[in-house]
Amino acid sequence: MSADTRKDPCKPFACRIQACLNDNHYQEHKCLDVLEAMRKCCLKWHTVSLCCSGIDLNKPYLPEAAKDKLPAGKSKK
Repeated sequence: MSADTRKDPCKPFACRIQACLNDNHYQEHKCLDVLEAMRKCCLKWHTVSLCCSGIDLNKPYLPEAAKDKLPAGKSKK
């Protein structure tokens, strides 16, 4: 199935970012958890999601995410 014929898998996350920013008067620091959820979606779907074009995949938004960053293909379990 091509990317054109299915929904963008990260669009719900992009919508949550917009809602969070709007609700918090565009104070990005109040939406870090939502931004990190978007980044995680984009790590998986960046090749097919148009919503991921402006997301820095290497920049964790939460301090815990930076600490827990593992090489690709590795698991914490």
